[in-house]
Amino acid sequence: MNWFHLLPIAIALAMDAFAVAVVTGVTLQKLTHRHLFRLGFHFGLFQAGMFAGGWYLGIRIERLLAASQHWIAFILLLLVGGNIIRGALSGEDEVSRRVKDPTSGWQLVVLSFATSVDALAVGISVALIGTLVTAAALVIGVTAAVFTLAGMVLGRRIGQIWGRRMELVGGFLLIAIGLKIVWDRVTT
Repeated sequence: MNWFHLLPIAIALAMDAFAVAVVTGVTLQKLTHRHLFRLGFHFGLFQAGMFAGGWYLGIRIERLLAASQHWIAFILLLLVGGNIIRGALSGEDEVSRRVKDPTSGWQLVVLSFATSVDALAVGISVALIGTLVTAAALVIGVTAAVFTLAGMVLGRRIGQIWGRRMELVGGFLLIAIGLKIVWDRVTT
């Protein structure tokens, strides 16, 4: 696989991370370098790691993953999106909302995993065509990190203008991404 084929794949895989990063930027009260680093690093790391893991697993478990990956991603995005909607509707003050920072703790792990499940499947398919994994995983990880950072900055700007209403939209957007993943799988 050459760069001409790899970069569009990396960008396509980064779109979920970008969308979740926009939502994250909207939900944070203040966007810091620490938030940017944590989400960008983890999304990039998980994208690269899941891709490499998929490549490593190869055809051995392809059928098992293909049958359930869309449901796993949907359930994770539904849980996180529902949590964001609940927080936006609860009227909690800023101090209690800070505890639920999506760039830390289990929420960070869940979001990182949910946005990179498709990278696992792509890694499996790339293994079937005999592509080397190291350079491909690096490109996929860096692309996801860059798109994540851009999404967080964009989301923060949107959040400053529209406030909590955008948190509701963001939560529903995460759920919609999960539904789209399931819809794409069911209709193909």
